[in-house]
Amino acid sequence: MIDDLNFLAQCPFNLDHDAIEWVRQTTARLSLDEQISQLFNIGVRGPTEGWADEVRRLKPGGVTRLFREGGDAELAMLDRMRDEADVPLLVSADLEGSRMSFKFGTTFPSPLAVAAANDLDISRRVAEAMAAEAADVGINWSFTPVLDINAAWRSAIVATRSYGSDPDRVLDNALVQMQAFQRTGIAACLKHWPGEGYDDRDQHTVTTINPLSMEDWENTFGRMYRTAIEAGAFSIMSAHIALPAFVHSIDPDAGIEAYRPASASALLNEELLRKRLGFNGLIVSDASEMAGLTSFVELVEAKVELLRNGCDMVLFTRDLPRDIVNVRNALETGYLPRARFEMALARVLGMKAALNLHGERKIAPRQARLEAMNSEAQKSIAAEATVRAPTLVKDVQNLFPISPQAHRRIYFAGMDVLHPIDGTFPLILPQLLRERGFEVTEHVVGEPISCEDHDLVLFAFADETLLCRNRIWLDWTGLTGHFSNSMKRPWFDIPTAMLSFGFPYYLYDAPRMPTNVNAYNSTEDMQRAVLACILGDAPFVGSSPVDPFCGLQDARF
Repeated sequence: MIDDLNFLAQCPFNLDHDAIEWVRQTTARLSLDEQISQLFNIGVRGPTEGWADEVRRLKPGGVTRLFREGGDAELAMLDRMRDEADVPLLVSADLEGSRMSFKFGTTFPSPLAVAAANDLDISRRVAEAMAAEAADVGINWSFTPVLDINAAWRSAIVATRSYGSDPDRVLDNALVQMQAFQRTGIAACLKHWPGEGYDDRDQHTVTTINPLSMEDWENTFGRMYRTAIEAGAFSIMSAHIALPAFVHSIDPDAGIEAYRPASASALLNEELLRKRLGFNGLIVSDASEMAGLTSFVELVEAKVELLRNGCDMVLFTRDLPRDIVNVRNALETGYLPRARFEMALARVLGMKAALNLHGERKIAPRQARLEAMNSEAQKSIAAEATVRAPTLVKDVQNLFPISPQAHRRIYFAGMDVLHPIDGTFPLILPQLLRERGFEVTEHVVGEPISCEDHDLVLFAFADETLLCRNRIWLDWTGLTGHFSNSMKRPWFDIPTAMLSFGFPYYLYDAPRMPTNVNAYNSTEDMQRAVLACILGDAPFVGSSPVDPFCGLQDARF
């Protein structure tokens, strides 16, 4: 066991003597296998039934939940896990708003929508409200804020998760969220180290590459991470992203090692992040079964490689008992240095102590917590942020506002909302339009667009950030069913507009589209907010956090 735990008295842990002693005593009483278990955060997926027993058996250091059931069942499961844990659990989630909001709580805007509001006070209040709900659920660790930059606009995985393409706006909003979460007792986690957004591929399917020179990296990601570290970030997610410029600065002949993912790179985790940026907090890997890691390192070996190369906690495992054996064997052979293992364990326990998970905590009754999550105050904050997001990118035909008197017959060419976990479901906008007196004909995907005897064509798309889908684009052929139909455009014959409830870059595929609105997420509240804007009931006040023209000058006209 490490003799000197004084680093836990330093930022971000800031532990006092008693808390450090708790770390020391907890380490001493755990068996080796139990110590290893503390370095794993397991995914709790599917129905809640049976998971509390499984967590009690496996004794992981943390759990990550994708919340899919009703609030009472979800809270009951986490309450039981917490009550039965021998060592306090880190309970984590991706608190990214939009479709990742709790189904039994308030629906918050996506990060890109929050950035479009361009008001740090709104950003702060949204973050505080999200943190309050998360605390009521039992979450004490959020895998946010996202410190990625929307530079490679084709990226389907950065897309609406980031605060935009301006590093200053990204940093300002990220700091507001981080500080709001950590004031509430929820550890923030900066991601995705060493910086995503300049490679338009997805690390779920491939190791992505940050192509920046070190000078450019220092002026963007380096500056953002340094600032957030100095502000007290508890944790950082080391992702399956390579940074060859840094590796080459140390070893010009590094070969393939220059493209090793950060999650399994001691150079990026230990040398750059710890030594040069001065980060003392917890490093957690990104999901350890992503192909961005397992295409570079074999799946079973990957867990040991993550720990050996600087990660303190491994995110996800398909077989924790097997991985415990592998880590134990690596310790016995010396492949995983004992000092590296003990430092990882100290930081995991240290963050638990910093969050006071080992102390007495008063938990309100479940029903009271559920009611607080759905309070009018929470909904009001989310609503204010939502109505500030819709952005009128261009309207060269002066179309808006529309009305039943001038545009009664609408041809609605929309695509269903595509959710990476819940599948597809339709937009409610057509029904909202009908309720306001419009006659709406809904396009059948795969058929030709037929807008005769109509007064307006509305294209509507709802692709937000998507996992394992390397491209989002306006698929004219898929929409219309045949390549000959895909070449026809309606706007010379009839007023036409395009509404995006997610991906903000559709003008690349339709630069001559005369009117374009970006709304950044597909929630029902956002659809209502956009309707209010296009009817003239509310103004467009959103400020685009990205270049919606994708650098195309003609798309502006």
